[in-house]
Parts: sequence; structure tokens; C-alpha cells
Amino acid sequence: MGEQYDQLSLEERCKVAELHQAGHSIRQVAAALDRSPSSISRELKRNRGKQVGYKPAYAQEQAAARRWKGSRLDRNAELRDLVLDRLGRGWSPEQIAGWLARMKAATRISHESIYRFIYDQVRRTNDGAWRHYLPRARYKRRRRRRSGRSVDDLIKGRVPIALRPPEVERRHTFGHWEADLMLFRLPGQAILVSQERKSRALLLARQPGKAAVPTVQRLLAWFQAIHPRLRRTITFDNGTEFAEHLVLTEQLRMRTFFCDPYSPWQKGAVENAIGRLRRFLPRKTNLNTLDDEALHACIAAYNNTPRKCLGFKTPAEVFIAQLLHFKLESTPSPRPG
Repeated sequence: MGEQYDQLSLEERCKVAELHQAGHSIRQVAAALDRSPSSISRELKRNRGKQVGYKPAYAQEQAAARRWKGSRLDRNAELRDLVLDRLGRGWSPEQIAGWLARMKAATRISHESIYRFIYDQVRRTNDGAWRHYLPRARYKRRRRRRSGRSVDDLIKGRVPIALRPPEVERRHTFGHWEADLMLFRLPGQAILVSQERKSRALLLARQPGKAAVPTVQRLLAWFQAIHPRLRRTITFDNGTEFAEHLVLTEQLRMRTFFCDPYSPWQKGAVENAIGRLRRFLPRKTNLNTLDDEALHACIAAYNNTPRKCLGFKTPAEVFIAQLLHFKLESTPSPRPG
């Protein structure tokens, strides 16, 4: 019986690379791994790159590539002929796979394996005619839709924007807000932005990612300090960062509304605001290098810039004037009744 050789694991290949780079001989490396010197010598010769030398990850890929013997349809001529015959009759890969399973055939195959085989043939042979075996004859496999839950399942108590009061759209009254997350190139970096629709006043704060609880906590902190008549409704898109929106309704009596799926433009006020903020905070910005003073300067510049739609008043002027108006209304008259 011939001697059997076990493949080196990735961990062993890392050790080989470490010892080899440290200048140890093949016999010393073999002794450290309890392997034969011939196995180590063969490993270093077969799995090294001409440019990079011996690298564990590259060596692992090379070894795996040599062990691959082709797909099942490459190796099984009888199954391949059967599958191609049924495809030629107009059957779909899913129908073939289901039929083989129902017939309890000795050799079965999944529809995904059939798709992969056809598209591999297109790439390897550079012959686009292979795609005509498939029902829609596409050149590329389309991305499959994730069979996830609907937005109504992900966001409990979601009220569509179609039910939002008409005066919100017309900007006739104060107290109607929109909110969104402003994302950046580095993962986990985000700024929460909220704008009051009539005054265009803007609030923003950095957030620790897209988690829903910190998002609603920030919104609560903002709106608890605002007069109730200046916090009537708020509109979101369908991001799960707003999944805890009912907290605003329960604690502040703010009505929450959500855009239609894939329609963030329906909250155009905050989308426009984020577009303006990108002048100061482009997507490539690293928030770790941006101190709070610089962030406050951005929001101050936005809120203190005159806007044509406000008669060239600033958002801060319009919002503060309304806030003072509400406070004066709620102040008891000093005159006796």
C-alpha cells in the first residue's frame, strides 16, 4: 500500500511561511511541523508565486485549485447530456432539478449548479451561444432578490406617507420634520440629520452607526427640548434605523410617517439639505478627524445662510421667531381677569 500524504492546513502553511522567512532550513521546518522534509520541499516549490514568493493564503488557493476536478456536469457526461437535452427542449434549470428529484434519479443536481455550469461555459469558451440553453438567454446571471421581510414587518406601526396631512406637503404650518442618516465612506460613520419643513431649520449629530435605539434616543433628546407645536410630525424613509419610531409617538405624541419603498425623494426637504451639507462634508470625510467644533460650524453655516424661499431670512431667524411666538402665547397675562 502506498504512503498517504495529508494536505497542509492553512495554519501549517502560515507556520511554514514564518519559519522559511526566518531562514530555517527545510529539515528544520519539517521537524517543527512533524512533517517529512519532502512534503515541505514540495509545498514550497508547488505553491509559491513568481512575484510574491511563498504566501500562506496564495498557497492555500493553489492547493484548492489543483484539487478541483470540475463541476458535476463536467465530470458526468451522462448527466450533462441529459441536462442539455432538457434545456434544449425549453425546460428551465429548476424544472430539470425538480424532475430529477421527483423521479428519484440516481444522480441529481440543483438548479444553481446548472446555471453555474452554463455561465462557466460562456466564460471559458467565450461562446455566447451557450446562454441560449437558458429560458431568458441572458449574458449574465441576474442578482437574486433577497427573500426578506417586507418593510411593514421590519418597521412595526409604519404609516405610509399617503396618509400624512396635506398641510405638511404645502408647508402651511410649523412643526413638521423629516429625518435621514447621512452616511460616509468608512463603515459605521453616520450623521443624523433632521429638518423642519417650513423654516428649513436643521439639526444634526454624529451617530454610532445605523442602530435604531441610538437613533431614536437622539431624536427624543432633540424634540423633548422643543415646544410641542413645533414637533407635530416627522417623516422617514424605510431604513431600519428608524424602526423604533413609535417611541416618539408614545412619549412626545409626534405622528410618524414613512416614504413609499425605494422613494426617498418623497422626503425631499431633508434630501436637499443633505445635498447642501455635502459641500462641507463630502462622502470621503473621515468623521474621526472632524472635531465637534467643526461640526457645529457646519450646522451654524447652514442655519444662518439666507434662503430665497424664506424671503432671504435665515432658517434660524424663522424658527426662533416662531418659537418665541409660541412661548409668548403660552405665557399667562399679568393683567387681572
